[in-house]
Amino acid sequence: MKKVTGIGGIFFKSDNPEAINQWYAENLGLPTSAYGTTFDWLEADDASKKGSTVWNPFPADTKYFNPSAKPFMINYRVADLVALVGELKANNVTIVDEIAEYDYGKFVHILDPEGNIIELWEPKDEHTE
Repeated sequence: MKKVTGIGGIFFKSDNPEAINQWYAENLGLPTSAYGTTFDWLEADDASKKGSTVWNPFPADTKYFNPSAKPFMINYRVADLVALVGELKANNVTIVDEIAEYDYGKFVHILDPEGNIIELWEPKDEHTE
């Protein structure tokens, strides 16, 4: 079964997300907003499908990374979230929450053996026009 297909996002805690966004915009040219920035790309195997990778600083006191105490979270794009969660449960991986579905895909959070929070995302198919 195809599992992780790429990086969906990189999220990290910041003492001042607005200032760090501004620094990255000024010094590295990232087109930042209150939600960081999004890098759009086309899939190598099928250029009619587009994808994106998000970079976003969160406030230092965010609860979104809980129960992990780590200052970062990586979002991995996956091909079939429901099947993968079934495999992870069978392997006794800690599943933090239930699968949530939004108009842009399905999400669930897990913990690795060192307590790092991992966000798994099955994006809805995005095709170029």
